[in-house]
Amino acid sequence: MKKIYLILIFNFLTLASIQAYAAKDLAAELKQAQQDLSAGHFDIAYSQYLKFAQQGNSLAQFTTAMYHQLGWGNSAIDPIKACHWHEKAAEGAIPASSHFYAECLEKGIGRPSSPTEAAQWYEKAANLGHLMSLCSLADLYMTGTGVTKNPTKGLQLCQQAAEKGAVPARLKIALYYLNGDLSIRDLSRAYQWLEMAAVQSAHANYLLGTMHDKENGTPAEKTKALYWYENAASLGYVPAYLATAKLYFQSFPELKEQQPTADNLAKAYMWLSASKQSSFSTAESEQVNTMLNHVNSIMPKTWLTNLDQQVKAHFKSYPVSK
Repeated sequence: MKKIYLILIFNFLTLASIQAYAAKDLAAELKQAQQDLSAGHFDIAYSQYLKFAQQGNSLAQFTTAMYHQLGWGNSAIDPIKACHWHEKAAEGAIPASSHFYAECLEKGIGRPSSPTEAAQWYEKAANLGHLMSLCSLADLYMTGTGVTKNPTKGLQLCQQAAEKGAVPARLKIALYYLNGDLSIRDLSRAYQWLEMAAVQSAHANYLLGTMHDKENGTPAEKTKALYWYENAASLGYVPAYLATAKLYFQSFPELKEQQPTADNLAKAYMWLSASKQSSFSTAESEQVNTMLNHVNSIMPKTWLTNLDQQVKAHFKSYPVSK
């Protein structure tokens, strides 16, 4: 996880230094701190970032905020401290901090909630290049929180981010069309945006599966549902494990004299095994165990070692934390 955070932070720092500080390179004095951070010396780097943050370096203020937002090193997760430093960095026009400060204002972290001010800061962050701020601003227009309710305007704002390549924005637009205000719901458009998002979003793949997975759906619809569910499951999207396993299990012949195909039997076992290792409710666990017991009763025991190794390899790439 730390590596993911480091990638994010350096992306933010690069964006900030290019867009907000073309004339003044505030990153130069943070070179040693950044080297220590990339080497995993979190606490040593923090003392340096804090020193420069207190001296007014906006990039250092942003990074100090991220320490408290994510709990790097020995820094405890402290939303109030994180919001304090994001506010400082936002005043220096750091794009990501402007967005996070807007979230602080919207949620009322360490201060009274002020959706109206949040909307203003989301707009500032978007103007600085933080694309997803447009979708956060869109959320406010969807509900009329801090701004005059206008779902159509919300769609237009978030679509600007999507058209500039923000994959999460594509998913957000799909959800607006799928579950948003009645005035904008459109299943056909939701499907189109989900298909565009599915290239990089496991969640989008899963939602496409749900759109095809109807209780009385045709075999063709079930086949499409399985395709999208299994795509999502293969990317480690936990809710898709059981959905995929169920469709493979439902493909088994009803007559005891007939056997499921080898591929369907093996896939049912693997996704049920994955579900068993990631089930979060008692009812779900009982359902998984019932199906898995049936699969084990008809599946050759010689398959177990190979299939279990494949499940283990999957979880190595996509570990599940409960």
